[in-house]
Amino acid sequence: MKRKNASLLGNILMGLGLFVMVGGVGYSILNQLPQLNLPQYFAHGAVLSIFLGAILWLAGARVSGHEQVCDKYWWLRHYDKRCRRDQHKPG
Repeated sequence: MKRKNASLLGNILMGLGLFVMVGGVGYSILNQLPQLNLPQYFAHGAVLSIFLGAILWLAGARVSGHEQVCDKYWWLRHYDKRCRRDQHKPG
């Protein structure tokens, strides 16, 4: 798969994952309101959709290459001497 197509697919998966997560959280919150009379058995599906959305988000990040940028930043911040805050400069 070409880099442009992989990036597009990854961004679509990340957007879909975000939409599914926000929808699941929204339904879980709305389900707590008694005046709406929403079916209780959909509440379990809403919680499951939060995890499904997170998996879609991570799959999209993996496909599009966004995951590597975050890993590199985390590695630099925690293990590169130039980026550490606990560095003692001779004064």
